[in-house]
Amino acid sequence: MKKILVVRFSSIGDIVLTTPIVRCLKKDIPNVEIHYLTKKQFIGLVDSNPNVDKVHSIVKDTKEIITELKSENFDCIIDLHNNLRTLKLKHSLGIKSYKFPKLNIQKWLLTTFKINKMPSLHIVDRYFETVKSFGVKNDNLGLDFFIPKKDEVNLVDYHIEENFIAYAIGAQFATKKLPTDKIIDLLSKTEKTIVLLGGPSDIQEARKITDKCRNVINLCGDLNLNQSSSVLKQAEKVISHDTGLMHIASAFKKPIISIWGNTVPELGMYPYQPSNESNFSIHQVNNLKCRPCSKIGHQSCPKKHFKCMTSQNLEEITLEIEK
Repeated sequence: MKKILVVRFSSIGDIVLTTPIVRCLKKDIPNVEIHYLTKKQFIGLVDSNPNVDKVHSIVKDTKEIITELKSENFDCIIDLHNNLRTLKLKHSLGIKSYKFPKLNIQKWLLTTFKINKMPSLHIVDRYFETVKSFGVKNDNLGLDFFIPKKDEVNLVDYHIEENFIAYAIGAQFATKKLPTDKIIDLLSKTEKTIVLLGGPSDIQEARKITDKCRNVINLCGDLNLNQSSSVLKQAEKVISHDTGLMHIASAFKKPIISIWGNTVPELGMYPYQPSNESNFSIHQVNNLKCRPCSKIGHQSCPKKHFKCMTSQNLEEITLEIEK
């Protein structure tokens, strides 16, 4: 194998979770050339990775890139997305391919009937099953995230002193997020400096929090993803929901306080720090018959009560913040 195409189209966390595969392919296969195919909006997650030789992207359809990819003469495809789009891609290129076990039936059983047939494996370890026939092994060095020099944040510019805690308040789906009033209640229990991170969609929520909590600095909407990651890298510890910034914090080996709503760690995407598995805590409401209600999330609670977040033990989370 001299030229390999790794495919993962989305999203932030999922792409970050593929970085050990890319690193170990590069390390274990002599002189291999690694190309990576993703969606255009996620190029920034990959193009600074020194283990990736070339990045390809699509906007919507793989038809946009077929001619370009055929000209590369790849030896094989490592399909870490495994969906209809990658099936079409592999059919069009007509070369050897390897796909990771997506376990859709097991996920369906867990989210629909609460029957857990998922293996006790992190998704990263399942990714490695895809390349085991290559002789590529997990080096257990964890995740990678590379910040371009231009996006490194000087904390002084934002009046942030050392020993702060970063809180990634955003999430793609509302059922993954602690409600605003609960965040205010939580942050009111500590005197530590909290820096809020999130995108433009989190600005309104962040303003409500800063109005009530004097120990909070709001950077939501002010930074791009790499800049937010630079702040994470400099934090003492990180509070996060089940979202992409949680995995980026794992790449920096940060102590993580992870708060879980409708999703569950059993789906295999909890913080990945194989060399220090005690470096994160998981906070969830156990014994809810409706949980998990989805492998991804919803914009509102299907049961209308949202107990998976409204019943979180804030005192327990506060102890982790203060520890």
